[in-house]
Amino acid sequence: MNKFPLYLFFILISNILPAQIKSPSEFLGYGLGERFTPYYRVLGYYNYIASVSPNVKLRNYGKTYEGRDLILAAIGTEENLSRLESIRKNNLRLSGIISGEGSTKQPVIVWLSYNVHGNEAVSTEASMKTLYYLVNPANSNVGPWLKNTIILIDPCINPDGRERYVNFYNSVRNVIPDPLPFTREHLEPWPGGRTNHYYFDLNRDWAWQSQIETKQRIEVFNSWLPQIHVDFHEQSYNEPYYFAPAAEPFHQDITPWQREFQTLIGRNNAKYFDDKGWLYFTKERFDLLYPSYGDTYPTYNGSIGMTYEQGGSGRAGISVLNRQGDTLTLSDRIDHHFTTGLSTIEVASANAAKVVTEFHNYFLNSKSRPPGSYKTYIIKGDNTEKLRSLSQLLERNGIEFGYGVQTQARGYNYISGKKETFAVNPADLIINAYQPKSVLLKILFEPKTFVSDSVTYDITAWSLPYAYGIQTYALTESIKPLTKARREENLAGQEPRAPIAYAVNWNSVNDIKFLAELLRNNVKVRYSEVPFTTGGVNFNSGSLIILRTGNEVLRGGFDNLISAMATKYALNLQAIHSGFAEKGPDLGSGRIRLVRKPRIALIGGEETSAQAFGELWHYFEQEIGYPISVLDANDLSGLSLFEFNVIIVPDGNYAKALPADKLLNWTNAGGKLIVMEDAIMQLVGKKGFNITLKEDERKEGPTEIIPYADRERVSVRTNIPGAIFKLHLDNTHPLAFGYPDYYFTLKRNDKLYNYLGGGWNVGLLTKNSYVTGFVGNTTKKKLVEGLLFGVQETGDGSVVYLADDILFRGFWENGKLMFGNAVFLVP
Repeated sequence: MNKFPLYLFFILISNILPAQIKSPSEFLGYGLGERFTPYYRVLGYYNYIASVSPNVKLRNYGKTYEGRDLILAAIGTEENLSRLESIRKNNLRLSGIISGEGSTKQPVIVWLSYNVHGNEAVSTEASMKTLYYLVNPANSNVGPWLKNTIILIDPCINPDGRERYVNFYNSVRNVIPDPLPFTREHLEPWPGGRTNHYYFDLNRDWAWQSQIETKQRIEVFNSWLPQIHVDFHEQSYNEPYYFAPAAEPFHQDITPWQREFQTLIGRNNAKYFDDKGWLYFTKERFDLLYPSYGDTYPTYNGSIGMTYEQGGSGRAGISVLNRQGDTLTLSDRIDHHFTTGLSTIEVASANAAKVVTEFHNYFLNSKSRPPGSYKTYIIKGDNTEKLRSLSQLLERNGIEFGYGVQTQARGYNYISGKKETFAVNPADLIINAYQPKSVLLKILFEPKTFVSDSVTYDITAWSLPYAYGIQTYALTESIKPLTKARREENLAGQEPRAPIAYAVNWNSVNDIKFLAELLRNNVKVRYSEVPFTTGGVNFNSGSLIILRTGNEVLRGGFDNLISAMATKYALNLQAIHSGFAEKGPDLGSGRIRLVRKPRIALIGGEETSAQAFGELWHYFEQEIGYPISVLDANDLSGLSLFEFNVIIVPDGNYAKALPADKLLNWTNAGGKLIVMEDAIMQLVGKKGFNITLKEDERKEGPTEIIPYADRERVSVRTNIPGAIFKLHLDNTHPLAFGYPDYYFTLKRNDKLYNYLGGGWNVGLLTKNSYVTGFVGNTTKKKLVEGLLFGVQETGDGSVVYLADDILFRGFWENGKLMFGNAVFLVP
């Protein structure tokens, strides 16, 4: 009798039975939760699952600053995945983003975002467990979910920050994790892993998209517009779990349906947590107001946007002992995020038809009944460079706009705060509110945001006309633009004969980019201290002048090089044929000064605010492309500073790290010291520095008896989470070149300084400076009649004081010119 070969039996069986999909633990070689997984192995697991499961499609949507891949996994039935692109396009038809009639008979789209804060590292681990559960055929409840649902998983929004944390933790952890929270493995070194490569908080960047990770992600997000979005986070290891419903204040334009459905999901989460005896809280701390979070931005784009917060974060490690005496493990934290993720999918699937229909209704209402009283926003075209920058932000957010109307109109003037009549010109940008993104439009442009509860989690004012410092009117009438494109000017046309110089008006960050590139190429550049007119063209203070004389040896030829650079930055380059000015100084005047090429040192280290440092680092490397050196504050005493002529001290608490005497001697010898925000306090009272803090005028009175239950409400009297003030500027000083006589600053603290004696008081608060945003009564009374921006001349150098964050989160566009003035133009 012939025996059937055993190996043929196994081949036959393997062809009949589907391959068993490996769990994360089987793939990684260790139990999920036993250690933190390096990002390349996370990518390996997602690629593995996509290769063996017919229920997953993987897309690489970009790279981080450090070159790591950003991926998005789509999970669904084979049938749904085969028509994934048609589902996506149908969803955009339902929103009105693309034309055509969409059908509401489609799967609900649920997007799960993990690890936006790198040291909240449980999220990515939980995403692998969630992915495996959804593709494991043994889980019978998943099949019905996937019929009704397309699930999009972004396993790690911030790989660079996560790797910074994971590399730290894995390099110092004990073999047996030490749960004591004050030991080495629980104390991250500066700058920590929360932020991305440039130390930006990516969870504050959704609307502004200042960072490359956010730009790439939001492009994909807006190509889908999911019905439900969850942003997975961690908070203090002493806190239990948080999930929706959110806390007040809710923005007033969040719909009753959006409120209702996040509560429905929250109740389902609570059911599973109650079954396990896990603690949680809702309706506290995490509000829905500031528009650039992972819960609010999706909400203002028609989603049910929610934040889930697990206790843990960077202090938790693998195991930590909390104040209740309980040990919280990484495995516990994974289970909690895994549970809420599946619970959310379950509710979405059970209510798919209703969710998709309400999503469609949201955008129908947006187009036909836009919220708020303003139906048109008109941005004046006077500053073409700022207008171009703003239009790019609108495009990235999917907000429609156009140009091409010549008429008279009446609307609210953001600058004066009054309703006025004005002329609308074809160069003005026109945004009509009757469009799919009308809610987001209204929230980004509203002059004053209604705040229903003064206890808020973030800033309460962000209106783009103030952030960009650009003349804007809000109209109650509807005006539609005629064209989508703006007629561009001839930026650098050929001249009949070679000019003796070129000039560019100074009014935006693009001019700084132009100047930075000129200096990098060793071009000699001058600027005018006062306005002048030549060839019938008016130039403002700070305007750049590039003379042929002294620049003849430039590679590529003087005219070609200057013209190419101006075109690169979309500048209106003007040729000058005579050194004789019709008004103002001639080109040979002492009022036309040479720009001193800066050699810049940026201070960093443990006493520096990492995010403040990151804003400056990003500004130089990514915004204007100018080289800097980074010095640790603790090393300053032992270094020679004369390699540099500009030193920048970001916000921070430097204690004894700043050698004031040494910095003063360096400044007296010709250096320029730029001191920002709380770093100024390290120089108050120091010999040679004229800056002094304006103290409170306290009046003695009876002690106020405050009920314990009201302690949080009373504390907001001194609170200022972020409000906008209109400063008076001395725009004859180089620090304020390119500005009108005002500047809108985002103020987030109550510090105000006395006027400089023997210095230049450039940016001042007056009695009526407050514009919008929540400010506690006590603080509001204090913020009058004082200095925020000033320059002290000392010896052959100067000290620039910038008391507010003029580069706030990379989106406060109007401050970028002032910082450029401080670096390049202030003597």
